[in-house]
Amino acid sequence: MRIGYGRVSTRDQDSGAQRDALEAAGCEQIFIETVSGKLARRPELDRALLVARSGDQVVVTKLDRLGRSLEHLIQLSNELQSQGVDLVVLDQGIDTSTAVGRMFFQILGAIAEFEHALMSERTRDGLAAARSRGRTGGQRPKLTVRQAKIARDMYEEKAADESRAYTVQEIADEFGVSRPTIYRHLRLLASEPTA
Repeated sequence: MRIGYGRVSTRDQDSGAQRDALEAAGCEQIFIETVSGKLARRPELDRALLVARSGDQVVVTKLDRLGRSLEHLIQLSNELQSQGVDLVVLDQGIDTSTAVGRMFFQILGAIAEFEHALMSERTRDGLAAARSRGRTGGQRPKLTVRQAKIARDMYEEKAADESRAYTVQEIADEFGVSRPTIYRHLRLLASEPTA
C-alpha cells in the first residue's frame, strides 16, 4: 500500500498541490498537516507511520516536506527501513526500494555525520581559542564581586532585635536578581578561602 504524507508550513499555504500529486502517485491513504517544519511534533506524520506495514511505501512530494533536518530525515529513513517500509520522494525521484535510492540515503547519512563532526570540531576549536584569551564558557555572573560582597554584608547585617536586617528577597530586589542568585553568590563567597 502507498501512504501519502504532505505538510504545509502556514495556514496561508494550500495543500491541494501536494494532495493531487500524492493521489496521482496512487496513494490509498493521505495524511496532510499544517505545521512548521521546525517543530518536532507532527501528529499526521505519526499517524502515517503507524499505518505503514512491512512492504508499504510512504510517499512524499519533496524531502523538505518530511524531515526537519538532514539528521531527522536519516532517522526517519532508518525507522522506515527497520519496519520494512520504503520511502518514495516524487520530485527528487528517490525510491528506497531500489539500490540507487538506498545509496542516496546512505550518502545523505554520511554527509550528516560529517557535518556533525565538523560542527563539534569547530566548537572545540572555538572554546580552546577563547580559553587561550582568558575567557571561560558559561553565563556571566549576575552580580559583580563587589555586589556579591555588599549582598553578603546585607545578609549578615543584624537589626536591633538580632534578627536579620534584610530578607533575601529584599536583597534580591535591591540588585534586580532572583533569590536563588543571591543564595548562589553567598555560597560562592563562603567557599572562597579567606586571606
